[in-house]
Amino acid sequence: MPWIQVNTIVDEALAEPLSDALMDSGAVSVTFTETGEQEIFEPEIGTTPIWQRTRVLGLFDADTCVPTLLTNLQQHLKQIPIDDYRIEQIEDKDWIREWMDQYQPMRFGDNLWIVPSWLTPPEPNAVNLLLDPGLAFGTGTHPTTAMCLTWLDQHPPHGKTVIDYGCGSGILAIAAAKLGATQVKGTDIDPQAIIASQDNAQRNHVDIDFALVKHFQAEPVDCLLANILAGPLKELATEFAHLVKPGGQLVLSGLLASQAAELVTHYRQFGFELDTLQTSEEWALLSGVKH
Repeated sequence: MPWIQVNTIVDEALAEPLSDALMDSGAVSVTFTETGEQEIFEPEIGTTPIWQRTRVLGLFDADTCVPTLLTNLQQHLKQIPIDDYRIEQIEDKDWIREWMDQYQPMRFGDNLWIVPSWLTPPEPNAVNLLLDPGLAFGTGTHPTTAMCLTWLDQHPPHGKTVIDYGCGSGILAIAAAKLGATQVKGTDIDPQAIIASQDNAQRNHVDIDFALVKHFQAEPVDCLLANILAGPLKELATEFAHLVKPGGQLVLSGLLASQAAELVTHYRQFGFELDTLQTSEEWALLSGVKH
């Protein structure tokens, strides 16, 4: 059956109250999305930011009485005029198939592929990672992840030890293992990331030790990859100096291109000589060695 969707844009302070009003009025789901007026690249740790102008979408059963719904919303939130609500009819679809069709195999560099588990690898003899979209960040679709995967393809860590710091879905750790690393470890602050990484490693038949940051222990390694954000990357410089061997490689991404120069200067005092190796859209990847 089709659905009815209530679509409106409100100020940040009204987003949560409107969500509550929509749920109280019978919504089966409420979604917040950006309006294109503001992008949030690096929120403060521990916060869940909302855009200053937020699009709020409420999904209702097709038999919902629209006039009654709008009256209820007006009673809950008089600050939002009725004319600000756009009512749309959403076609019913096979949403699982629709979701699956969005994801196709992706190639990084010359020989590395990310392939959804329900599809056949386009190049069976290439290095294929079976990875499905999930709760944890990292499926190769974001420019920072794509740059890290391309770097790994161009610098395969054959015979090296590797740490994936901020592992998300475990995608970089798994790629390193499949590209010949002798030992790979991964860590993250999010328990869901550890669960997702372990599941993905098992699906790809690679042995990787994943642990939460508070439990993480490792000897210095030949290569450390960190695809997180500029703020944490700056704070972690001392930790990374301990975790990378002299002559070892450090790869940093998750930062904006405008933040690259500051990080290069900051890491120099910890013995790293980094260069802005790649940029994609507004994002950058830094790589270099520890003296």
